[in-house]
Amino acid sequence: MEKNKLIELVGVTKIYDGETVLSDINLTIYDNEFITLLGPSGCGKTTTLRIIGGFETPDKGKVFFDGQDISQVPPYKRSINTVFQRYALFPHLNVYENIAFGLRLQKLPEQEISKRVKEMLALVNLSGFEKRHVTTLSGGQQQRVAIARALIMKPRVLLLDEPLGALDLKLRKDMQIELKNMQKQTGITFVYVTHDQEEALSMSDTVVVMNAGEIQQIGTPIDIYNEPANAYVADFIGESNILSGYMEEDYKVYMAGKFFDCVDKGFGKGEPVDIVIRPEDVDVVKPEDGQLTGMVTEVTFLGVHYEVIVDIADFKWMIQTTDYVAPDSFIGIYIEPDAFHVMKKSQYSDMFGDYSSYSEEHELLSQNIGEEEADD
Repeated sequence: MEKNKLIELVGVTKIYDGETVLSDINLTIYDNEFITLLGPSGCGKTTTLRIIGGFETPDKGKVFFDGQDISQVPPYKRSINTVFQRYALFPHLNVYENIAFGLRLQKLPEQEISKRVKEMLALVNLSGFEKRHVTTLSGGQQQRVAIARALIMKPRVLLLDEPLGALDLKLRKDMQIELKNMQKQTGITFVYVTHDQEEALSMSDTVVVMNAGEIQQIGTPIDIYNEPANAYVADFIGESNILSGYMEEDYKVYMAGKFFDCVDKGFGKGEPVDIVIRPEDVDVVKPEDGQLTGMVTEVTFLGVHYEVIVDIADFKWMIQTTDYVAPDSFIGIYIEPDAFHVMKKSQYSDMFGDYSSYSEEHELLSQNIGEEEADD
C-alpha cells in the first residue's frame, strides 16, 4: 500500500548569526507515521521541528503540507500542534479546563467539549482527574495533560520536542509505550525529537539521524541499527567496533591484518572501507580457534551480559557476552560472515569504534568516587 506524503522539506537551510544550523535538508514525512529526529545537542533536530511547526522560517528551501507550500504560513494556521519539553500548562486551571482550552476558543457547545475531554482523558489514562489542579500532578501526569490538550484539537500532525526529558527512567519507558499506542489509536502523524537512541529505536516507524545540520541517514529502526550508512551512525546508534580496511573483492574484506568472508558486495577491488561489527556479534573462543586473539583488559557485569574490552593488535574491541571472561586472560574471537557490515569511507572515518579510552574512564571514575568517599 502506497503511503501518502504529508509533509515535505525541500532544500531547507537555516542560518543563525552567520552559522548554518540546517544545510539543504530534504525530508518526507508520511501520513499516520511515527517519525523521530535523532541526534546530539546542536545537530539541528529542534530547528527542523520548529520549521515544520511554523515557529521558524527557512532561509532557503520550502515546506509543503499536503502538496501546498506553507513555508510562510504562521503556526496557528497549520493543522499541527506541538508538545514542548516544558509543558506550558495553565497553572490556574484544573485538568479538565486545561484540556478543554482550545475547544472553548472555538466556542463549541459544552456537550461536545465534555464528550471530547472525556475521550482524551481515557486515551491518556487520566479518567477521574478532571478536577485536579495541574500543579498537584506528577511530571508524567502533567505530560499526559499537555498531550491530551494538543490531541483534542485533532491536528493532522503532533510535534513532540524531547517531551520525556524531565521524567525518571521507569516513567520514560512507560510513556514511550503509551505514546506509541496513542499514535496508533489516533492515526495522527507524530514527529518526535530526542537525543536518546533507545527511545528512537523503540517507538519509531522511521528514524532520521542528524548531525551538524545534516541528515546522515533515514530508515526503519532495524535498518539504522543493522545497516548504518557511515561511521557516525554506527557509533551513535548502539555500541560498535569500527575498523578500517579494504574490500579485496565481493564477499571478502581485509581488516586487522587478515582476510575475512563477509556478505557485502558492490565495492571496487581494493576500495578502502569502514567495517562495523556489533559487540553482541563477536563470539569468544579458545585462542587456537580464534580468527583473532588478544588480551582482556576490562570486564564489566551489566546484569544481562558482560561487557568485555579486548586488546587485539592495539585496537580495543568491545564484546558483549553472557559467558564470564576473566580479566587479563588471553582469548580468541570468531566473527560470522553476516556480522560484518561494510561501509564506504566518510568524513567520520577513523573517529569512532576503538575503546582505548574505556579503561582510562573507568580508572578515572574509580579515583573520583574514592576521593569523594574520603571527603565524606
